[in-house]
Amino acid sequence: MKAEDIVMAERPSVVTRGLLDDLSAIVREAASTIIMPRFGRLAEGEIRTKSSATDLVTVADLLTEEYLSEKFKRLLPQALLIGEEQCCARPDLARQAAEAGLSITIDPIDGTANYAAGLPLFGVMVAVLEKGIPLASVIFDPVTQSSAMALKGEGAWMEDRTGCATPLRVAAPFQRIDQITGKIAWRTLPFSDTARADQTLRAMDGLWDFRCAAHEYRHVAAGHGHVLAYSRTCPWDHCPGWLLLHEAGGYGARFNGAAYHEAIPGRGLLYAPDKHSWHQVHEALTLPV
Repeated sequence: MKAEDIVMAERPSVVTRGLLDDLSAIVREAASTIIMPRFGRLAEGEIRTKSSATDLVTVADLLTEEYLSEKFKRLLPQALLIGEEQCCARPDLARQAAEAGLSITIDPIDGTANYAAGLPLFGVMVAVLEKGIPLASVIFDPVTQSSAMALKGEGAWMEDRTGCATPLRVAAPFQRIDQITGKIAWRTLPFSDTARADQTLRAMDGLWDFRCAAHEYRHVAAGHGHVLAYSRTCPWDHCPGWLLLHEAGGYGARFNGAAYHEAIPGRGLLYAPDKHSWHQVHEALTLPV
């Protein structure tokens, strides 16, 4: 499969605006009945670690994923469900998305460390894929009750708690490195020339880290930042944002220039306002090809 096939694949008739609205409504229900009632009220035994001291899971993550999985299975019984917590027990599950006719990725609470600490910066991320290609996505903020939504070929928009929709558009391309703002996972990126990459990072106008990909994607899709760079690229964290940023007019690719897809080899993810900007940042950060 070629990168251009991933970008240009057509949306099947099953993935419609109506389906996207149904997904969003289910996510809202989960947030209002499971996530928010427990926010700031978790008991000590309701938070545990996974791979490290900062990789957390709470009872709200588990209950939300269970709730969403059950509802989505009723909505799209033919879809393979790929939930973050389920993949902890079945690591091979995510790879099956590349071949599945339809699949749904679920991140029940992205930014769990923030959620567990009582910080109001977390979100729910959902994407519908066809053979691994993101076709519809919802990134929901339970605190503001707003949804960043995208449908392949039909754009990206923000929908507030009243249902009022506003189109999303990435920032205009930058002319110089010192104009760039965004999130760069510099601690784990495989720079070819660390000294030069460090000089580039110091020259940028402003870098931030929300500890929450959901809000980082929403922020950049709305034009409030220029770049995103990640080394760890789990599908539940990035399939929704990949579609959101591309439908908002942005450009993203693996470090080797390939599209983000399980069937195409590549590491990391880099986003910029357009392809020219992408190459500027890629070269300045000395990322691998």
